Amino acid sequence: MKRLILFCFVLTTMLSKAKAQQAPVKINGVPQLLYWENTPNSVSLKAGVLEIEAGAKTDMFRDPNVTYNTDNAPKLMFVPNKNFVLTATIEHSFVNKWDAGALVLKADSLNWIKFCFERDYLGYRRIVSVVTKDVSDDANAQSLNENFAHFKIAKADNAITLYVSTDGKKWLLIRHLQFNTDKEIKVGFMAQSPLGQRCKVKFSNIKYEAKKIKDPYTGN
Repeated sequence: MKRLILFCFVLTTMLSKAKAQQAPVKINGVPQLLYWENTPNSVSLKAGVLEIEAGAKTDMFRDPNVTYNTDNAPKLMFVPNKNFVLTATIEHSFVNKWDAGALVLKADSLNWIKFCFERDYLGYRRIVSVVTKDVSDDANAQSLNENFAHFKIAKADNAITLYVSTDGKKWLLIRHLQFNTDKEIKVGFMAQSPLGQRCKVKFSNIKYEAKKIKDPYTGN
C-alpha cells in the first residue's frame, strides 16, 4: 500500500509538472507567449528573470562528422515578428565542459542557430555560435572573464546578426549570415549540459523589439 501511495504521488507530481510546462509562459519584455520545447529539470520566473536548469546529457548539435546528432536541450520559445531584435544577459556557473546558456533561432530540427555562452574544451567562458543547415557549423569567438555577458540576435528579412557585449552598451558583431527558410521561425532561450548532471542558466534584462535593423555593424 505504501508503495502504491508513493507511486501515485510521484506520478501525480510528474503529470502536474508536465502540464505546467505545456502551458504558455509570459515574460516581461516579450509580448508573445512562450512555449516549452523539451522539459527542463526546473524553471523559475521572477521579476522578469528567467532561470532554466537543463538535466544531464542535454544538447543541441549536429556533428559535421555525423556521429552525434541531438536536440533534447530545454528551450523556451516564441514566434517572433518577421524582423526583430532580442537581447538578454546570460549567466551561469560554467561547471562542466560544454555547459551553456543560449539564445536560439529555429525553423526545424535541421535548420537553426544557437548563440551560446559556453564552457569550452579548454575550460574558458567562450562566445560560441552554431549555425546548422543539416549539419552544424561550430564557431568559437573570444573568451570572457566574467560569468555573464549580454547577447543580442537580430533578424532583418533573411539576414541574421549576432552580437555580444560586456556592458550592454557597446556591441561587438560576432556573426552575420543569411538564414533562408519558408517555415515559421521560433526564437527563445536554452540551457544545456551535455557532459554534466545539470546546468542552471539565468536570463535577465530580456528585451524584444519588433524592428528591422538598418546597420548590422551597429545593430541599429
